[in-house]
Amino acid sequence: MGGFATGLARVTTATILASSALPWPQPWHSAGNAQARGSGRPITSGPNFFTAEEFAMVRQLCERIYPQDEEGPGADGLGVPLFIDGQLSTPYGYGARWYMHGPFVAGPPEAGYQLPYAPRQLYRLALERLNAFCLENWQKPFVQLSEEVQVDLLTWLEKDALSLGPVPGNVFFELLRANTLEGVFSDPIHGGNHLMKSWYLTGFPGARADFMDWINQEGAAYPFGPVSIPVLPHKRDEQG
Repeated sequence: MGGFATGLARVTTATILASSALPWPQPWHSAGNAQARGSGRPITSGPNFFTAEEFAMVRQLCERIYPQDEEGPGADGLGVPLFIDGQLSTPYGYGARWYMHGPFVAGPPEAGYQLPYAPRQLYRLALERLNAFCLENWQKPFVQLSEEVQVDLLTWLEKDALSLGPVPGNVFFELLRANTLEGVFSDPIHGGNHLMKSWYLTGFPGARADFMDWINQEGAAYPFGPVSIPVLPHKRDEQG
């Protein structure tokens, strides 16, 4: 375990987001981070869109893409499954801004998304078909398979070597991977990146308003930890 996700998520995304190796005052596992601002949606709350079975699958799928290791928490510890669940109840989840009228025909990659399913529909179909494939071939649901087999399944999806009925495997994989990394590195106000732990890992300063004092410092490390978008009182009430 770990090779698939390390090459896929940690190295790629950290390279994009981290400007340099900065000495942050608190590592992700320190006690002080329990008081970090912008913790976002409680990590113990339950899903609103996914069923319990679907949510258990999503937790493990996300964790296989971005697993916990010695550097920090994985997708599940960062609240990514709840982030995805929340996104699927927004206009994005319904494909509100997508052109969703036919004809739907297979086209070249540059033609973009060509399926009649909004993200929430695609997740529901893909998870059902993936679980059925596991039951047919291993007589076990996805969540009971070993991590190695789960990684194999994700690899087959990525290579489009596993069809999920009307949903091409690589289309579901790309959506799942994109949503997972969005949840890992987004501002905690959106429900993922619990306690800003991925920002501490990458050295990302977050939503600080003013960096003028740190321009032209000849490579001096930025000494302050990250800051998230503050949760306004009425938004805090809505989040519960």
